[in-house]
Amino acid sequence: MTNKTIVLAFSGGLDTSFCVPWLQERGWDVHTVFADTGGVDAAERAAIEQRAAQLGVASHVTIDGGPALWAGFVKPFVWAGQSYQGQYPLLVSDRYLIVDAALARARDLGTRAIAHGCTGMGNDQVRFDLAVKASGDYQIVAPIREIQKEHTQTRAYEQQYLESRGFAVDARQKAYTVNENLLGLTMSGGEIDRWQAPGDGARGWCASREDWPAQPLQVSLRFVAGEAVAIDGENMPGEKILARLNAIFAPYGVGRGLYTGDTTIGLKGRILFEAPGLAALLVAHQALEEAVLSKQQNRFKPDVARKWVELVYEGFFHDPLKTDLERFLASSQRMVNGDVVLETRGGRVDAVAVRSPHILDAKGATYAQSADWGVEEAEGFIRLFGMSSTVWAQVNTPDGG
Repeated sequence: MTNKTIVLAFSGGLDTSFCVPWLQERGWDVHTVFADTGGVDAAERAAIEQRAAQLGVASHVTIDGGPALWAGFVKPFVWAGQSYQGQYPLLVSDRYLIVDAALARARDLGTRAIAHGCTGMGNDQVRFDLAVKASGDYQIVAPIREIQKEHTQTRAYEQQYLESRGFAVDARQKAYTVNENLLGLTMSGGEIDRWQAPGDGARGWCASREDWPAQPLQVSLRFVAGEAVAIDGENMPGEKILARLNAIFAPYGVGRGLYTGDTTIGLKGRILFEAPGLAALLVAHQALEEAVLSKQQNRFKPDVARKWVELVYEGFFHDPLKTDLERFLASSQRMVNGDVVLETRGGRVDAVAVRSPHILDAKGATYAQSADWGVEEAEGFIRLFGMSSTVWAQVNTPDGG
């Protein structure tokens, strides 16, 4: 191999398609890697491979990233049970697994040059670059960042650049940036970026309200140590469970939302997202966890989860603190075993039944119904439990004493 060999993380979209001729015209032999993290079907996967061939890459490989995405992200994310800023379920966290696939291909080819199609305004550039830097001394080439030094309307420039070289551009890619994977779908650009209501074209997996099925849907999930292992009694790998949840909850419009939040680089970001499977998983896991964890665990764990989510969102996927937090999260899941029945009638999903041998039921008491303690014990508890605020009132109010 020459020292002009470079590996490009490739999706077949506008940005990464642009990167191929741009790199070639600067003397690079471009080898593309598509890490299939579950957002495409067989036809789309073939189309991505065909796109790479049309662009004239030196080689192209497709990697099945589903199992790694489940083990490396989905499992600890569900354990955490938190979305970024309470809204966004980290749908582009497959970027870290894409980097792993690109680095593996670079090692195979004997090169230390990596390219990606991230812009200079978004979060993905931080995730890609920090993940690469945490893995060794590599040269990182980012063509989109380079053209942004001279062009303000970069998407229009990319489109014109490709079309002038005889490469067609998909109509939807002209209006939106669309990312799909096992986790869900995100969409930006067009009216979304202009803080307007999403248009008819801004829709991915989730059905519109008028198309929701009339009959409600019920699904049962089984968890072992906090990890989903079966759906409706059928055991299967986690990535297949998530794929099935996406397929059955999307027709009910579950998991769709608009998110505005603080990006890593300080801008306000606005995207449309659809994550039907993750939404269902999070609801089921939370319902089971709330029933089997102690009061103190349920109070403290969200603080750990929030920090884990921030680290992943901001690019610190390989930071040692993330590993430390995951050890705590794993420990908290020891008794999170059981079955949860989910139900949706459209738009949202609810956990309607929970079964587990570890539910913290008091043998002789039911909340607000019956108890195996006396009235005097209850009154004594209230007196001692509220002692501090009661004494404050006695000392500091006019009629307190």
